[in-house]
Amino acid sequence: MKKTSLYNEHVKLKAKIVDFAGYQMPIQYSGIIQEHLAVRQSCGIFDVSHMGEFIISGPGATKFLNEITINDVSKINEWQAQYSAMCYEDGGIIDDILVYKYPKHYMLVVNCSNIEKNFDWIIANKIENVDFANVSSTIDLIALQGPKSKDILSKYTDVDLNDLDYYHFCIANICGSPVTVSRTGYTGELGYEIYADGNAIKNIWKSLLQFENELTPAGLGCRDTLRMEMKYVLYGNDINEKTNPIEAGLGWIAKTNKASFIGKEKLLDFQLSHSKKLVCFEMIDRGIPRPGYSVSNDSNAIGIVTSGTQSPSLKKGIGLAYVDKKYSKTGTSLFVDVRGKKLKCEIVKPPFYKKGSVFS
Repeated sequence: MKKTSLYNEHVKLKAKIVDFAGYQMPIQYSGIIQEHLAVRQSCGIFDVSHMGEFIISGPGATKFLNEITINDVSKINEWQAQYSAMCYEDGGIIDDILVYKYPKHYMLVVNCSNIEKNFDWIIANKIENVDFANVSSTIDLIALQGPKSKDILSKYTDVDLNDLDYYHFCIANICGSPVTVSRTGYTGELGYEIYADGNAIKNIWKSLLQFENELTPAGLGCRDTLRMEMKYVLYGNDINEKTNPIEAGLGWIAKTNKASFIGKEKLLDFQLSHSKKLVCFEMIDRGIPRPGYSVSNDSNAIGIVTSGTQSPSLKKGIGLAYVDKKYSKTGTSLFVDVRGKKLKCEIVKPPFYKKGSVFS
């Protein structure tokens, strides 16, 4: 199992370590609920160095990225990030990714479990005048998330974070090291992600933790509950090679009006007709939905849960599920089979948590 540069720091903080996609990662420190609420109310800091990073450059970089991703890379400016995905010819999702546009290259941030698959796919489809490198082993990543994140990080950087808009990034000096700081995140709160080498990340992590009364180390456990409350999809749970962006609610990033890209024809078909849809539901009866649980109407199974938890913010069970499209309307009452009991739930409009500071 691999370890991030912060592994020893997690051990010092007595984190519960688990195996995650080939890495030994902290699932929690003080507790998932406590860490979750700290992010919602103040600020949390996450080690997400397991994520992968690719560099794509050369005269043909923009053209190439527009051929292998479903969003329109040509629409973003330098120092701007874009949420996107790569699909197979049949529309199945290879991975959902972030694309960062630097002045002379692009950086793709990919899910750690898909690094090898993504690398092989890009190499297989690479065109002339494009250079490609996997730099995942040289870049570490931490995420500072929560309504107080700007105030805390501002004390350690030479840039005015008030000038950094959502889904934009810059090169900044933080704790004496040049880093990429991006106003992005996976929690629904105001937040920043910091990319740098391992030594710089360790120094920044230790420095930021001096704000122990306002800043809480947070693990992958609450990262999952936070993203679920926002209906941020998780690869391997809510999306995979057998799902497509349209049924997953990601049609807004599928720019089918741009020139040909891999999977375009199938996505056009899915826009006209798809049989299932990823929905949000809240439990009416007391119970916690889990991935794999069956969703039904009065008599027939009509879907399956892909993500579920007890929401620390709402204090009720919530989940995401693919259901037959005709049952996907907000307000529809359904049932979830929880350990042999049919418990009532209701389709709700996303996100579950509507008080996030992400746009503050």
